[in-house]
Amino acid sequence: MNILKNYITLKTHSPLSYIATLYFAEGLPYVLVNTVSVILYKRLGMDNASIAFWTSWLYLPWILKMFWSPLVDITFTKRRWILTTQASMSFCMFILAFSLKMESFFFLSLAAFFAAAFVSATYDIATDGFYMLALTEKEQALFVGFRAGFYRLAMIFGSGFLVYVAGMLETSTGNIPTSWSIVLIITGLLFALLCFYHYFSLPMPSTDAKRTKSTRQDESSFTHVIQSYFRQDHIGIILAFILFYRLGEAMLLKLVSPFLLDAHAAGGLGLSTQDVGLVYGTVGVLCLIGGGILGGWLLSKFGFRKCIWPLVIIMHVPDLFFVYMAYVQPSLPFVYLLVALEQFGYGIGFTAFTVFLMYTAKGSYATSHYAISTGIMALGMMLPGFASGWIQEAVGYRTFFILVCILTIPGFLTIPFILKHKATQE
Repeated sequence: MNILKNYITLKTHSPLSYIATLYFAEGLPYVLVNTVSVILYKRLGMDNASIAFWTSWLYLPWILKMFWSPLVDITFTKRRWILTTQASMSFCMFILAFSLKMESFFFLSLAAFFAAAFVSATYDIATDGFYMLALTEKEQALFVGFRAGFYRLAMIFGSGFLVYVAGMLETSTGNIPTSWSIVLIITGLLFALLCFYHYFSLPMPSTDAKRTKSTRQDESSFTHVIQSYFRQDHIGIILAFILFYRLGEAMLLKLVSPFLLDAHAAGGLGLSTQDVGLVYGTVGVLCLIGGGILGGWLLSKFGFRKCIWPLVIIMHVPDLFFVYMAYVQPSLPFVYLLVALEQFGYGIGFTAFTVFLMYTAKGSYATSHYAISTGIMALGMMLPGFASGWIQEAVGYRTFFILVCILTIPGFLTIPFILKHKATQE
C-alpha cells in the first residue's frame, strides 16, 4: 500500500491534480444541504412554512464554524481533517438515503442534513487552510479562479445533474423516496471515492502540522481576534451592510424551488423535478458564474466606489421577475430566460459583496476576520429564512415576491454609508 501511495503521489504532485477535486468536494455538500434539501422536502410533500423554517437551521454550522476553527489547527493536520470529513460526509449521505424509507423520515433526514452541514463547515476550514499551506503565494493567486470554478461546478452537479437524475427516477419508478435514496447513495459513494483519491494525491507539506501552543493560549488569542474585529472603525455600518445587503435574497432563496414546483392552482409554475434541475440548477448556475466573472472584471477595472451602485441595482432589480412570473405564470422557455437573467444579475451583485468582505479583512487577522464576516453573512441568511415560508403561505406567492422586492431597500440604504466609510479608510 505504501509503495502504491508513493507512486501515485509522485504522479499527481501538481496542484492541478487535487485543487479541482478538493473544491468540488467543498461546493457539493453546501448545495446539497442548502438547496437540494428544499427540493427534496418539497417533493416529499412538506409544506413551504416547514421547509423554510427547518432548512434555515442548516445554515447554523457555517455561522458557528469560526468558534471551532482553532481546533482544526490544534488537533490534527489539515490533510487528516480533509480525509476524515470526506469519509464522514459519505456516511452522512448513506444515513440520509436510508432515513427516507422510514416513517419518521423528516426529523431523521433533517438530523442527517445537519450533521452533513457541520462536517461540511469543518471541511471548509481544513481545505482553505490546506490550500494556503500546500501552495506558494504565487500558486495561491494562480489557482484561485480554478478552485472557484470547480466549486461552482459542484453547484451545477448538485442542484442540476443530481436533481435531474432524481426527476428521471421519479418518472421511471413512480416512487419519490426511493428515487432520492438512490441519488443520495450515489452521492455517498462519490464522497468515498474522493476520500480514497485524496488519500493518495494530497501532498504532505511540512508546514501542515499540529501547533505546539496550549489550547488555552490559542483560545485566548482567538478571543483577541474576535475583539479586534468588533473594534473596527464604523463596525455598525459594516454589520448593517453584511446583514441587509442580501435581506431580500434571504427571503427569496428558500421559496424559489417550491415556487417552481408548486402547481398553477397553488400559485406556482408547475415545473417537474427535471425541469427545476435544468432551469435553476444548471442554466441558472451557469449564468450565476458568468455574472460573477463579469462582476469581478468590472470591479478590477473601475474599482469598488464606481461599481457598487450599478452592481447593487443589477442584483436586486431582477427580483421583479418573480413578481411577473407569479402573476403571469409564463411558459417554460420564458421561465428559463427570466431565471437566467435573475441569476446573472445576482452573480454580478454578489461579487461586489464578496469584494467588500475581503476589503474589511485586512491586517494580521485577515483570514479570521473574513471567517467572522462570512459567519455573520450566514446569520443574515438564516434568520429571514425562518419566517419566509410562513409569510408566503399567509400572503401567497404574488404578495410574497413584492415583499421580497421591498426588503431590498435596506441594502440600498447602507450603500452611502459604506462609501463614506471606505473614503475615510483610503
